[in-house]
Amino acid sequence: MNIAFFLTPKSKVVYEKQSSTMRQALERMEYHRYSAVPLINETGNYVGTLTEGDLLWKIKNTPNLSFHDTSKILIEDIPRHICNKAVLINSDIESLISLSKDQNFVPVVDDNDVFIGIIKRSDIITYCFNLLYDNNELKKFNLIAT
Repeated sequence: MNIAFFLTPKSKVVYEKQSSTMRQALERMEYHRYSAVPLINETGNYVGTLTEGDLLWKIKNTPNLSFHDTSKILIEDIPRHICNKAVLINSDIESLISLSKDQNFVPVVDDNDVFIGIIKRSDIITYCFNLLYDNNELKKFNLIAT
């Protein structure tokens, strides 16, 4: 199966640029109620994932940091604690499922490492559930071998 079937394209994904500020990321993540967003550089390459945890660690480790000061901190200067790996758009379903076990979403890149979208773990689980459920229903009626 082609993993592009699961792709949520970049145009429909909330992501952040490395050159954005911490305040911009905080506000965008709050508005969309996301706990993590993909990060891209100025040329559109996927460079990692920013999580709420990364932001909290930065706040904890920066004495006297006020919300106003977060507009002076660039995302590229915030240490990231989780490494969400990306898959190539032509990857196989096994690679996708393997990564999705530990990531809420899997970033997808093209052959030049340009970010083209994400695949949500919930979409993969729904697909697998439907396959499993449909197969069990077919087995009930002896329509497939058991």
